[in-house]
Amino acid sequence: MKVGVHKGDPKSLEIKSAVVFVYENDFKTLSRLGRGISTKVKRALELEGFKGKEGQIERIPLPRQRVEIVYVVGLGDKKKVNTDTFRRVSALAIKRIKRDKVEKVLFVLPRGTKNKPFQAVAEGVVLGSYSFDKYKEKKEEERFEVKEVLIQDVDKEAVNRGVVIAEAQNYARDLVNEPGNVINPITLAEEAKKLAKEHKLQCKVYDEKQIQDMEMLALWSVGKGSATPPRLIHLTYKPKGKAKDRIVLVGKGLTFDSGGLNIKPGDYMRTMKMDKSGACAVLGIMKVIAQLKPNVEVHGIIGAAENMPSGTAYRPDDIIRAKNGKHIEIDNTDAEGRVTLADVLSYASELKPSRIIDMATLTGACMVALGEYTAGLFTNSEDFAEEIKEVAKETGERVWELPMDDDRLRKKIKKGPADVVNTGGRYGGAITAAMFLEEFVGEGIKWVHLDIAGPAWSKEDYGYYTQGGTGFGVRTCVEYIMRLDK
Repeated sequence: MKVGVHKGDPKSLEIKSAVVFVYENDFKTLSRLGRGISTKVKRALELEGFKGKEGQIERIPLPRQRVEIVYVVGLGDKKKVNTDTFRRVSALAIKRIKRDKVEKVLFVLPRGTKNKPFQAVAEGVVLGSYSFDKYKEKKEEERFEVKEVLIQDVDKEAVNRGVVIAEAQNYARDLVNEPGNVINPITLAEEAKKLAKEHKLQCKVYDEKQIQDMEMLALWSVGKGSATPPRLIHLTYKPKGKAKDRIVLVGKGLTFDSGGLNIKPGDYMRTMKMDKSGACAVLGIMKVIAQLKPNVEVHGIIGAAENMPSGTAYRPDDIIRAKNGKHIEIDNTDAEGRVTLADVLSYASELKPSRIIDMATLTGACMVALGEYTAGLFTNSEDFAEEIKEVAKETGERVWELPMDDDRLRKKIKKGPADVVNTGGRYGGAITAAMFLEEFVGEGIKWVHLDIAGPAWSKEDYGYYTQGGTGFGVRTCVEYIMRLDK
């Protein structure tokens, strides 16, 4: 699908279908199609009782008119509309367009749109058109795709940027949705190499022997129970000139999580292909950064493993030495993500970045606390957290900060014979998991941990998402990195 821009009078464009965005009880945008069409559409809306509430879509056929079909899409109360509103309704519109098998369409936005959310409209169009159906046999007539979307009188650069970001998020969604027999630590590493070659990134992949030689015994221990050994993946983007900053993105890459010897019940093992969502988001972000080329040095680091039960699997009561020298006592092998990230965060810290963002489908406890649509945010730097929260409001990726200052909770991961234990009990589980990770972040480095266990996977279609992987984190991290270049 091509997403572009049309400049000038919409009446000069030979196009049979148009999508017009209107505010609730304010249909001024229709006038941009011409008085004759506007009058007819308004009459039809009155007959249908259309008000323009957010997400309302009314299809108005116009026989023998220059524009044969007008889709009127409600934005809702003008005072409450924000950037993500445009992203959501654009996605809903393209889903309807696709369902109606419209090949080419013009999107018309209200004049003087507040905040000029042109990038968000492009993102919504691309995200809303996503489907993962490569394993379904489909008849030719079921393979319909919208060929072209033109957006009236908007900034071309913003639209192009939105397309690049959304396509990378869809790329991350594809990887999340791939099953464990397709994407494992080795094939994920191959995908990273392919991405690096295509976009001229540096890429280094460390195999299981090198991982052990580097004393990354936590990552190795999690992966050694599987017939497919673990991998450490390191992608690097460096600008041509002197970089303004250096940031590291860390992704949890559990390509499948059975729970290990503390094996999950069958119902909880389903969808565990999504336990690599953090890693897939990192790959998506690096894909964007390579194209947008900010003057910021960006590293994407992934600990990839498969957590399986076998005679070689790591065990409860094992004590493992991590890369930074701290010892981890294993209480539960199903708390493997934080053990994996212990080594990856230690490795990332050695790069001496100013900031680290890690993304991980880490705890069910975070979903209990915040629901399925919001990521938990944890930090050692309040100003860094505030910056991420501000960006997330623009990108529509919900985050909520949880506290890290309860010393009584911290004691729960300090008990036992080792420096730290990999679980802190049932209560406050998302917080104690974050406290565990903090033990492996280098001194003086600002760090944000995003527990994306809830929003990384959707059980339903809503907004610009469909069932399955969401690619959560791509938009927020990209936007944050681009702001570092300002």
